[in-house]
Amino acid sequence: MAQVLVVDDSSTVRNEVSEFLKSNGLTVSVAVDGRDGLAKLKSDAAIRLVVSDVNMPNMDGLTMAEKIRGELNNAAVNIIMLTTENSPAMKERGKAAGIKGWIVKPFNGPAVLATFKKLLA
Repeated sequence: MAQVLVVDDSSTVRNEVSEFLKSNGLTVSVAVDGRDGLAKLKSDAAIRLVVSDVNMPNMDGLTMAEKIRGELNNAAVNIIMLTTENSPAMKERGKAAGIKGWIVKPFNGPAVLATFKKLLA
């Protein structure tokens, strides 16, 4: 069972983030888009943190976050956006969906590791 779910349509980003987290002792699962992310979250109750891109095919990260809070009625999982998007409107939508943080790519693992671990505690 995973502690962290990394959701990104880019295999490069998925691999970079998940390998960094694994190398720092975390158990990680990956998903290729929001739809896949929702399915993984439904099937693994141990997931405590979702790190997701915004722009993805099939279902974007913000819609996935809204569905996590709404359809799944899951307020316990922490959600962080890792994206190239930086618009105030997107951030407001994320805040309304209960997003805990917004990280602009590129991913800087050492800079966020302590925060991720705190969210998992």
